[in-house]
Amino acid sequence: MKQYKLKNGFCVRYQDLPGERTPLVFLHGLGCASSFEYPAVMAEPALNGRRAILIDLLGAGYSDKPQDFGYSVEEQAANLVEMLSGLHLTELVLFGHSLGGAVAITLATLMQDNIRCLILTESNLDPSPVGATSRKIGSQSENAFLSHGYADLLSRAQKRNPLWGATLASWLPEAAWRISRSAVRGGTPSWRDQLYALPMPRAFIFGALSLPDEDEEVLRQHGIRVDVIPDAGHSMALENPKSLAETIASILNDCRLGN
Repeated sequence: MKQYKLKNGFCVRYQDLPGERTPLVFLHGLGCASSFEYPAVMAEPALNGRRAILIDLLGAGYSDKPQDFGYSVEEQAANLVEMLSGLHLTELVLFGHSLGGAVAITLATLMQDNIRCLILTESNLDPSPVGATSRKIGSQSENAFLSHGYADLLSRAQKRNPLWGATLASWLPEAAWRISRSAVRGGTPSWRDQLYALPMPRAFIFGALSLPDEDEEVLRQHGIRVDVIPDAGHSMALENPKSLAETIASILNDCRLGN
């Protein structure tokens, strides 16, 4: 585990898995941690020898959890611009999952000259819809979520989805609420419009259990490669890491960034 100290004094912690070629930078979703989800993906033969940087966003996983930080998608992306620039990563492949996908889209917009390829797994593109976990969190007041909402969410997660519950337990509750409020607001311009405008190759991955989804065709119409991971839903990195790794490798080959 390594750390990068931001100018604001907070430390973002990450794993830097050694390898060759353009590094693959992973950003996790709400309640998740890259340090938990993506080592198994990178251990698959399809990605053997590829350098990867697995980042735990501020407020999550092993990274610092300051209570006086805003935790919006835009603030997380600004942190990462500083961090990746400080690490002298002039060329990279960016991977973002779910709400981490919104962070990745925002980051790619800010660092267009450095991102060789953008890979998203069931990323937020629009303000969180009714039924989404971030909508359920962000629709509460911060005080209500901190007083009982987080504990209720964690209890349900640990019973129904224990792997997600394990990483959710590592989150600062304020961070979960504030980034969820950011998800409810959406981006300006929208993350969808930002994605459509990006110049680098882009790919969007669904879990088969999440389909049907009208975006499967809409994204293709906007020049975005679409892939589907079999035997997996939203948590595809945990449910089918082998197929996810093989799909990432295929995307990299299409972008002429393959092993």
